Amino acid sequence: MEIKKKIEQLREELRQHNYKYYVQDQPSISDYEFDQKLKELAELELKHPAYNDPNSPTKRVGGQVTKNFPTVVHENRMYSLSNSYSKEDLIDWEKRISKIVDGPIEYVCELKYDGASISLTYENAELKQAVTRGDGTQGDEVTANIKTIKSVPLKLKGDHIPEKFDIRGEIILPYEGFSKMNQERLENGEEPYANPRNTASGSLKLQDSAEVAKRPLECLLYNIAGENLPFETQLESLQKAHDWGFKVPPHYQLAASIDEVLEYVNYWNEERFQLPYETDGVVIKVNNLYQQEELGYTAKSPRWAMAYKFKAEQVSTVLDEITYQVGRTGAITPVANLQPVQLAGTTVKRASLHNADQIEKLDIREKDCVFVEKGGEIIPKIVGVDFSKRPLGSEPTNYLSHCPECSTKLVRKEGEALHFCPNTSSCPPQVTGRIQHFISRKAMDIEGLGGETVALLVKENLINNYADLYTLEKEQILPLERMAEKSAQNLIDGIEKSKQVSFERVLFALGIRYVGETVAKKLAREFTSIDRLINASFEDLVKVDEIGDRIAESLIQFFAVDKNIEIINRLKSYGVQMQLTDDTKNKTSEKLKGLSFVISGVFTQLSRKELKDLIEQNGGKNTSSISKKTNYLVAGDQMGPSKKEKAEKLGVEMISEEQFLNMLK
Repeated sequence: MEIKKKIEQLREELRQHNYKYYVQDQPSISDYEFDQKLKELAELELKHPAYNDPNSPTKRVGGQVTKNFPTVVHENRMYSLSNSYSKEDLIDWEKRISKIVDGPIEYVCELKYDGASISLTYENAELKQAVTRGDGTQGDEVTANIKTIKSVPLKLKGDHIPEKFDIRGEIILPYEGFSKMNQERLENGEEPYANPRNTASGSLKLQDSAEVAKRPLECLLYNIAGENLPFETQLESLQKAHDWGFKVPPHYQLAASIDEVLEYVNYWNEERFQLPYETDGVVIKVNNLYQQEELGYTAKSPRWAMAYKFKAEQVSTVLDEITYQVGRTGAITPVANLQPVQLAGTTVKRASLHNADQIEKLDIREKDCVFVEKGGEIIPKIVGVDFSKRPLGSEPTNYLSHCPECSTKLVRKEGEALHFCPNTSSCPPQVTGRIQHFISRKAMDIEGLGGETVALLVKENLINNYADLYTLEKEQILPLERMAEKSAQNLIDGIEKSKQVSFERVLFALGIRYVGETVAKKLAREFTSIDRLINASFEDLVKVDEIGDRIAESLIQFFAVDKNIEIINRLKSYGVQMQLTDDTKNKTSEKLKGLSFVISGVFTQLSRKELKDLIEQNGGKNTSSISKKTNYLVAGDQMGPSKKEKAEKLGVEMISEEQFLNMLK
């Protein structure tokens, strides 16, 4: 027992010293003393393996090797933020949310850190797993690597800690550490890293956690998600997170109005350059968590939060050449190839030119000196031309007339901005792109098969469309570059497993233009099988809620192509799900078809999300604010008076949770 006590005492002591050094920036012992205590603990743990603890301070040195990072579904989805760039954008946002929630709204302003997003799950006050953002729905599990980051607590301290919760943040690489890493690389004759953000992101997927441990990464936390959380505001959540041992940057501030928000923005637009790490804006969140729940989410973003991006840095450089890329739908994107220039911490060599209209509008020509911005977009864009530096004899740009990949004459439909290559069956980037879309996470999610492998399979003529995947044999793919016995088997197993993917995701995977995830769900629920959808008329399609002329025309055109029908029939014959399963059908009905609902207040039997899911599953429509088109207001406890007044004024029927559930019986 004495040994166990000594081990536990050393662990707790090291945790406290670690917290003071890496979170509070107030070291209480020397590095030498810390290392000696860590060494003593490691020796005791080695001699007494019965007292092993996966969250011991000794685990921070790394050493675990991860060959494959498993995909994990986020229990609480990680949404992206909507962006704003002006006071007017913020005022418009405030007007929108004021119509949905009652009473005064307070905001919490936080700096927007430029790093790699991470979600940490804690159970019983211990780190359970760490998952990258991925596509927001699912990401890669990188727990072993995250444990090496000293500012991530492996065990929490304090009280009122929920039994289970997720906390979100950014993994960042401070300027000083980044500079040291690059200095070492230069001394070793290696290429320096391009920027702190990409280096931080790449660190999370290193296979050897001991290598991650050598990098001076930090984790800055800013948002908690879960059930029965012990606070009612975003401000309280940040304070609680700090008390539990997380590194929460102290720069947040409560604001009572958009004017106060802008004061914060203006201050940090100047002061951000004094910070030890990269920031690219401010995140403004509604402070009250009940109001956050009332506001809810769009398909991509929370309505209760907005990112204000600092004004983009602008540089000028020479446009050497305009080239053209072909997307999976055949869309042609012009690209500016630039003389390399530094912009917002990265070396920029290419920029988007959008379309022919944009080139003509700005009169962009090869060899021009152009102005480049990064703005809120990942890909830099050209925003203007320095005409004073235009070379003599310069000629206007003639937009490409034939596909750069297959030489087919390009088409441009009336009213559309983009040119398209109509050769869908044999234009190489379209063939590869459609298969890459088919296997992607939100579509068929085929494990063991990535974009590069797809390109290789197409290049080797092993596949020419996504139906060909289901005829692949292990012996065919083993000779491919970097393909071993196990990886080949994983690929074949992943393809076989994809036959269980639900019909709505298969429909999305087909890559029909304008049919995204949400549209695919609506169509699957309405028509229940691919055969019924294929035989649907234009009139049948536009009757479906939110299916307009453009989507209907795209579907009709897709199913009019014999090759597409042939591929669909092949997929059916291989066992891919081409209709809703009985289980899914049992969850759906048309009892609420044509009815529009607003959910407001707190409920006893179901959560707001469960109520909204029931509405959609039974053919109804969820809206966030009351209008003349609203059929029912489902009213819970603590519903604001203005919602009630508006419902009465417009004659919208108010029903209780019980009455709503009776509608479904």
